[in-house]
Amino acid sequence: MQTNSKFLNTISMGDSIELLKQLEDNSVDAVITDPPYSSGGRTASERAQAPSNKYEQTSNKIIHRPDFPGDTMDSRSWLHWCILWINECHRVLKPEGYFLMFSDWRQLPTASDAIQMGNLIWRGIVAWNKGNGSRAPHKGYFRHQCEYIVWGTKGKCLHAQHAGPYQGCFDFPVKQSDKFHLTGKPTLLMEELVKIVPEGSIVLDPFAGSGTTCVAALKNNRQFVGFEKTQVYYEVALERLKQ
Repeated sequence: MQTNSKFLNTISMGDSIELLKQLEDNSVDAVITDPPYSSGGRTASERAQAPSNKYEQTSNKIIHRPDFPGDTMDSRSWLHWCILWINECHRVLKPEGYFLMFSDWRQLPTASDAIQMGNLIWRGIVAWNKGNGSRAPHKGYFRHQCEYIVWGTKGKCLHAQHAGPYQGCFDFPVKQSDKFHLTGKPTLLMEELVKIVPEGSIVLDPFAGSGTTCVAALKNNRQFVGFEKTQVYYEVALERLKQ
């Protein structure tokens, strides 16, 4: 079934769960998304800080990027919220559709649980190496230089005819010239991820942010559906699509 035409190849502003409910069953080929992590701290008070205080390194603060909502939940609240929207993603995914969700190391166990509680089959974890510029609290630590993509499928994982097998680890440094959101991912990384489905397929991003998933889909002849709640990033995403 084709997804609602008013959402196809555009980004809509609003709450993702409410917008997801307006999509038809079995109407998208892949969900590729980077939801708020509600992470960035060991205690409740640390997690409740603004995202810019939690995630932005001091050397990058010269470039102002607005904060975004939904990033102050505790682990149980975050899990419950993820189950709500992942269940909707399961409904709108076509059979054998892909689900890819970014996570950091703190939320990785919970994200893996959330996928399975959302009725998807958990298939594994892909690492994204951000490079040696990533922070470490002090010299005794391993650098937190990787984030992760927890992935699964709605039912079987079919043999691909157009490409594959896909990389299990990606090395893409964060470049400030290509970062349009406080927690934005590299465009080249997202271009690799959208290739899991053939050209013409529909990729859904319920947390579009500055629109990188949608831009990657457009550049690689995939269709897209994007939702974004924060007006400033919604406008950034629309401008990027125009360009």
